[in-house]
Amino acid sequence: MSQPLVLHPEAEQEYREAYSWYRERSVPAGERFENAVERALRQIQQSPDRWPLSHLSFRKYTLYEFPYTIFYRCDGARTFVLAVAHGRRKPGYWKECG
Repeated sequence: MSQPLVLHPEAEQEYREAYSWYRERSVPAGERFENAVERALRQIQQSPDRWPLSHLSFRKYTLYEFPYTIFYRCDGARTFVLAVAHGRRKPGYWKECG
């Protein structure tokens, strides 16, 4: 059985802002981004240990279709998503939050 997946409020905000940015430019691009993130979150929830360790105990799932990486960790009771981080904006900023 998979653990609950919880997004940090700032990760949720990052996701919403990115989705809005893509959707304003192209409805299909917004939908592709939304689908890519939802698919990533499902895969993370189903197999959280599948992706490589990054910083400290955080793992990273890279969206190859978009310049975003999802940083998360498991604490035994849940899978916690700390960031939905753009690869070229403020790299590593999320390390200070974790």
